[in-house]
Amino acid sequence: MKREKEKKKRAKLPFRVNLLFFIVFLLFSMLILQLGIVQILKGEDFQEEIERTNLDTTKIAVPRGEIYDVNGNPIVVNRPVYSITYTPPKGVQADDKLETAENLAVYISMDDKEILEGITERNKKEYWYLKNREKADKRLTSREKEGLSNAEIYNATLDKITEQEISGFSNQELEVIAIKKELDKGYSLTPQIVKNENVSMEEYAGIAENLNELSGINATTDWNREYPYDSTLSSMLGTITSQEEGIPAEAKETFVSKGYSLNDRVGKSGLETQYEDLLRGRKEQIQYTTKKDGTVIDFETVVEGKRGKDLVLTIDMEFQQEVDKIVLEELQAAKSQYPYDNQYLTDALAVVMDPKTGELLAVSASHYNKDKQEYEDAGFKALSNAHTPGSVVKGATVLAGLDSGVISPREVIYDRPINIASTPIMRSYSNNIGAVDDIAALKRSSNVYMYYISLRLMGEYRYPFPDGESVQRDNPNAFQDLRNYFNQFGLGVSTGIDFPSESTGYQGDGNKAGDMMNHGIGQFDQYTTLQLAQYASTIGNGGYRVRPHFVKQIHEPIASQNQLGPVYKSINTEVLNKIVMSEDHIDRVQEGFRQVYQESGGTAYKYFNDVNYDPAGKTGTAEIDYFEDSEKKAETVNHNLIGYAPDNDPEIAFAIVVPYTGLNNDHPTHHNIGRRILDTYFGLKEERDEESEDGEGENEDRSGDEE
Repeated sequence: MKREKEKKKRAKLPFRVNLLFFIVFLLFSMLILQLGIVQILKGEDFQEEIERTNLDTTKIAVPRGEIYDVNGNPIVVNRPVYSITYTPPKGVQADDKLETAENLAVYISMDDKEILEGITERNKKEYWYLKNREKADKRLTSREKEGLSNAEIYNATLDKITEQEISGFSNQELEVIAIKKELDKGYSLTPQIVKNENVSMEEYAGIAENLNELSGINATTDWNREYPYDSTLSSMLGTITSQEEGIPAEAKETFVSKGYSLNDRVGKSGLETQYEDLLRGRKEQIQYTTKKDGTVIDFETVVEGKRGKDLVLTIDMEFQQEVDKIVLEELQAAKSQYPYDNQYLTDALAVVMDPKTGELLAVSASHYNKDKQEYEDAGFKALSNAHTPGSVVKGATVLAGLDSGVISPREVIYDRPINIASTPIMRSYSNNIGAVDDIAALKRSSNVYMYYISLRLMGEYRYPFPDGESVQRDNPNAFQDLRNYFNQFGLGVSTGIDFPSESTGYQGDGNKAGDMMNHGIGQFDQYTTLQLAQYASTIGNGGYRVRPHFVKQIHEPIASQNQLGPVYKSINTEVLNKIVMSEDHIDRVQEGFRQVYQESGGTAYKYFNDVNYDPAGKTGTAEIDYFEDSEKKAETVNHNLIGYAPDNDPEIAFAIVVPYTGLNNDHPTHHNIGRRILDTYFGLKEERDEESEDGEGENEDRSGDEE
């Protein structure tokens, strides 16, 4: 019985083993089948996933265009400098950057005092954290980490690092921190300058020879703006941002939409801003092929870079320097000769332009900084600061009177004080000038003649005006009518200049008859020196208001430094408006302006009677109170002068403004500046003509010798 049971037991065992083997066989068969499906049917898909790469395009900034004067002399150029850059790979970690910084510190020095002082407490804590990560991470408990994001946990961990722990770094460690600080500014696959100031040949060569050890680092060349004429015209040329400043935060969206990177250098002021789109150039575009982990496996240039276009200005730098010198010297002379009376005099401003084309020949202003007790270039003030013009605007007032018909050509008005009810007596600077017509009123600067024009524009035609009476005002729009006339000359409106900002002047808030009368003699609204120069040009050229401009031509860039390429665009004369007035009326004002300078009795005659270039124009003295912190400090005057020459075919027009001059001196600062500017302009012209003739003569002699 027992034997039979053992036989049955032995018979069942092979069956179970066979069943087990069969199951294992089925499982292996299914596995092999699955592997086959994966390898044969989906193998290519999985292989592509493994080998999948990304294409990323990076835009690399190119040097900006350069700026030249009208004679082709470089004003703003790019100075090549050695540069060490870092291009972060995608997904680079802080530890990787620290390693790169430590390796880079072997080859370059970053121990400049200013650089080391720029290291912040956070920079030091971040460095200490990377060096002591395990120790630092233990300082924050699980409870303290609850509900915090990774960034918040990181910041909280940095807060646990003590001042003592970051106070003992060696100079070598500080240099590493300074380098890493620059590396951290970089954007993925975009070159970031690590050092481009005072990079030595040894540093440059050391890095170039060991690039394989320095991930993302490159030794290349960069550029810095250089100014061969130092500070001349500096406030007009403007500045650019540093790479650290990058694009302005307030205009971030605009710049990014145009393809800028956040660390690009852009125009910050002046012409650098005005012509940013031309000066910036075309960025080089490089397409990187990267693996999923960010490793770059290939790259190619898909768009060649091209540096910015070059600007040729209308400015003659030799003439500009002379004008700057004249303005500065005359301001200094006025202040030194009358130090007490001229204690509020701080500025002298001048604008010189071609009245036919609008080309600016010189823009200058000198400012005395009371705090520093030194003189500074402030050319921008000629465009931005508005001042009470005084009698220089009387040409516009006479033309308003003639065009509106309230006076007629050659009409005589007797100049004597006018007494209006509840108004201070209104008179000319020289009492009782006597009988004057429209031309003589300009020559001798009659206020009373202008007062009657204003009165008649208001509808008051009584002449002589009865003493002590009130003005009868039948035209409520008279004030605006007179302003509209002034606007035609550019007074009170934009000049259209190619500059990022200019003042359109200041319009006084007044509606009294006296306000209107004062406006007619330039004692109410305020204008910039540039507006006055445009006004002088408009009268000088016969009634065409031309747009003033700094840029004459735009050139394509070429490889050679300090050389101009083909002309991309020329800036032509642009007439903003033609004065809607009779040419005969304009001729009469031109004659009045001529007599101001060229005939005895003219208000500028004694300063210009001995010149041979036939100037014309108008003088102006405006009474103006000087205020500080809303407190009246003194009664002063603005001394102004406008003009053009020669009077029959002007090639130069100008405006001079010397504000807040003392009352108790007769230093003719504005006349001296105007006279010296005209002398210099025509003197330079004569010298150059002679040189040109001499050069032609020499060429003829040489050609004769060859024959």
